[in-house]
Amino acid sequence: MTTPALTLSALVLGATGLVGRRCLDLLLGDEAYGRVVVLARKPAPREHPKLRWHVTDFARVHEYGRLLGVDDVFCCLGTTIRAAGSREAFYKVDFGHVVGAARATAESGARQLLLVSALGADAHSRVFYSRVKGETERAIRDLPFRGTQIFRPSLLLGQREEFRLGERVAALALAPVSLLLKGTARKYRPVPARAVAEAMVRVAKIAPPGVNVFESDRIVALAAA
Repeated sequence: MTTPALTLSALVLGATGLVGRRCLDLLLGDEAYGRVVVLARKPAPREHPKLRWHVTDFARVHEYGRLLGVDDVFCCLGTTIRAAGSREAFYKVDFGHVVGAARATAESGARQLLLVSALGADAHSRVFYSRVKGETERAIRDLPFRGTQIFRPSLLLGQREEFRLGERVAALALAPVSLLLKGTARKYRPVPARAVAEAMVRVAKIAPPGVNVFESDRIVALAAA
């Protein structure tokens, strides 16, 4: 599918996070996108002719209707229980804000949603984090997007603005055994955040219809294609 230059518009949610920052960089450098809108809780750290940055209260995202009617919505919102302060606060962001923003963009006519979820997402999981991710996926599947693209990376590699001890320890522990994970186990290898962003932008321009799930092994393959 060939896309004419400067015809698409994108909305990035979570543009200050690990994957979101890289999505934003790629979209601003991609001539297929003529307008890139960001809704974020922080002021813009940069300027660009294509960039429209709006400081946002995600609890009121439905009030931003005129900004939400884009072609592609890149939802990279997410936090941790430690950063949020409690399970309730984590749920408010990773379920409430994500689903609320997805619903608002769907109602505003967005073409497709590209969501960063997590490997192991399962609405019936006994693990709280995986259960919330699964409940979020379940809630967005029925929204009226032409395409819903769900990305489930394993442990993300990259330099975050905030230090996450658990991720750092896990990355160090997995490094020696990562290459031993082959076949169906390849999806458990840590994946660079930039690879996730590259895969998201590539899939966005292909725009497959329906609900599609991409786990870490497919994410890496798409990024390398």
